[in-house]
Amino acid sequence: MADQTARQRARRTALDAQARMRARRVEQERRRDALGVVVVSALAERDAVVTACEARAGAALVQMTEQERLTLAEAVEWCGGADLFTVREAARLRQAAQPAAVAGPVRVARAPRVVASAN
Repeated sequence: MADQTARQRARRTALDAQARMRARRVEQERRRDALGVVVVSALAERDAVVTACEARAGAALVQMTEQERLTLAEAVEWCGGADLFTVREAARLRQAAQPAAVAGPVRVARAPRVVASAN
């Protein structure tokens, strides 16, 4: 009888420990789930802000190239030059700011041709 009581106590002790471990895992998973939602929400908010800022920049570049008649390279120079962003980036911003049907050709200044003389 004492043997059986000892086994029952040992079983109860093990089951209690397992229940505590399960409860800790459930709590840990709940915290991780909540933190995952915070991360994904913050990234979605960031993406929305970046999209809005890029749309404003693109709209200004459209005005610079269409209304002010600057080439894209000139517009980049007016904005601080290649240290801030490239002509390629400016083209992407400009294109993203225009609806697909309205987007026109991008005017890019060409470098003058250098002709080598034969000596």
